[in-house]
Amino acid sequence: MDEDILQDFLVEATELVDQLNEQLVDLEQSPSDRDLLNAVFRGFHTVKGGAGFLGITPLIEVCHRAENVFDKIRNGDIEYDAAAADVILRAFDVINDSINKLNEGSRDLPENDPSLLAELDALTKGALMEVPEPAEATASSEPVLQLEEGLDPDGDITDEEFEALLNQRDLMLEDADFAQEAPSSAPNVPELKLDEGLDPDGEISDDEFEALLNQRDMLEMAAMESAPEPAVEPIVEAKPAAPSPKPQPVPTSSEASGGVKAPAKNAAESTVRVDTKRLDEIMNLVGELVLVRNRLLTLRSSQGNNEDLSNAVANLDHVTTDLQSSVMKTRMQPVKKVFGRFPRVVRDLARKLGKEIELELRGEETDLDKNLVEALADPLVHLVRNSVDHGIEMPEDRVKAAKPRKGTVILAAEQEGDHILLSITDDGKGMDPDVLRRKAVEKGLMDELTANQLDDKAAFELIMSAGFSTAEQISDISGRGVGMDVVKSMITKLNGSIDIHSVLGEGTRMSIRVPLTLAILPTLMVSFEEDNYAIPLTSVQEIFDFEPDKTNKIDGQMMVRLREKSIPLYFLAEWLRPDRVKDSYEDDKVVIVSIGNQKVGLVVEQVNGQEEVVIKPLGVMLKKVSGYAGATITGNGSIALILDLPGVIQRFQY
Repeated sequence: MDEDILQDFLVEATELVDQLNEQLVDLEQSPSDRDLLNAVFRGFHTVKGGAGFLGITPLIEVCHRAENVFDKIRNGDIEYDAAAADVILRAFDVINDSINKLNEGSRDLPENDPSLLAELDALTKGALMEVPEPAEATASSEPVLQLEEGLDPDGDITDEEFEALLNQRDLMLEDADFAQEAPSSAPNVPELKLDEGLDPDGEISDDEFEALLNQRDMLEMAAMESAPEPAVEPIVEAKPAAPSPKPQPVPTSSEASGGVKAPAKNAAESTVRVDTKRLDEIMNLVGELVLVRNRLLTLRSSQGNNEDLSNAVANLDHVTTDLQSSVMKTRMQPVKKVFGRFPRVVRDLARKLGKEIELELRGEETDLDKNLVEALADPLVHLVRNSVDHGIEMPEDRVKAAKPRKGTVILAAEQEGDHILLSITDDGKGMDPDVLRRKAVEKGLMDELTANQLDDKAAFELIMSAGFSTAEQISDISGRGVGMDVVKSMITKLNGSIDIHSVLGEGTRMSIRVPLTLAILPTLMVSFEEDNYAIPLTSVQEIFDFEPDKTNKIDGQMMVRLREKSIPLYFLAEWLRPDRVKDSYEDDKVVIVSIGNQKVGLVVEQVNGQEEVVIKPLGVMLKKVSGYAGATITGNGSIALILDLPGVIQRFQY
């Protein structure tokens, strides 16, 4: 294989497979949608064409058979019902796995499962159309579809060529029928000739074949404008002299003639594929520029009324901000990249559980950083599976509860300032906080007294505990108590948070808030004398003065009372400056931060304000030191350590 061509193919094939994943599930809901049918057919055909050029036989075999099935569906010979969808989706999984293996570097794909190929063939042969042989057609009424002698009719002609020729024949048949009803001295249509110099095995390229079709159209037009007597032997003597519309080109798999394809070509030329490593390098350089900008802004404030310097720094600030925004946009991808997989996930899971579920996707065009798109995939899968399995009831139970038989799961995304809000909402049975409290006691997570003191919101958050499950039976879908605690851990690592709201009998909503990007981090700068530290701003809830009279100790842990709730207090100076003796904390500040579903108060000496920082890794030697996410250079040129809040809390608790 030519590696460059293979990589181009894999980029296109990966995009097509992502589209097919969603289209196939949509088609099951709207099997008569012609546009959707054609889109699916083209998807399989395009992947097959690229695989054929590279000689990837296993991929060709499956795509070819799937394409045949959809050709039959388009012609009305087969219905795309649930049984047909099961077979096609199995074939799609094989194609998807093959593309993934090729992307991972494998160049030898395994042979296809013969049973799958047999099922696809059986599906195709379920209702074959009986098309008359060309030799049986009469010269007076039906045209003969002729292939040039140089092209072996039993040879390896591509499906696209054959489909185009069949379409040409059908158009000729229609014209012949019309000519019988209203005979006239119509000009004759010249024969479409395929060049004798072409490979006798039928390996004609799409562009060559389309050019021949366009050539035929031009000949037809010329024949219509000339004398009624044909200059060459015609295939069909049919077409009324007038009025006659301009002959339309035979549609190809791209559904475009030469004139229509030009804009697509221009659009393609305006797009350049860039390796993400290069984008990361550019982002790193922009990050360095942001640090220099911050330094200059600090210096400007110390230079008094130097108007020229102020104007230059102001311009640099403006340009740097725009550049930073533009570079970040190049890394942005629509959240649809993640959402596209869920129609299939919900469809398969609902079918397995015997439930009827409709998935609604909202805000698919919301953009977020590419790294976040990839990092959110697994947590969202867990949450969606949880809604389908635990949330939505069986159809009979929903009817008894005066609900529609079909449940609804809504997966939504929207931008809130410098955050993305993702939510998974279902109209299922909701969660019973009393059941959750009882399960927590049964699992040994807490004693009965502690469980009974939990409010409903805290009870809902119990499902994020490791080993917690409400399933009565263990299955391959759920019941082992793994999944939701993994979700909490993943979201926390992304500096995000999860919020759960549920109403018994009405449904549940799980909301995830994550920053737009992980590359440049808004922080709250705090300090202890000369040492600076950065706290991720996404986790900061509020700041207030430390007042000793509002604190008390519970089981040895210092707590602060905030709006009728007790929140644990951690004195950062005790960890960051253990060698220093501090007499009083009266002038300190309390920064309330949210870590996952937990709120704690961090006591700091001074709050210096907000600052955007570029995260720099600490290096291999310090990689395993908990409590630090990295380092950065502040506006005054000093180094500040960025705190990893989950690690900080862990240091205090253990």
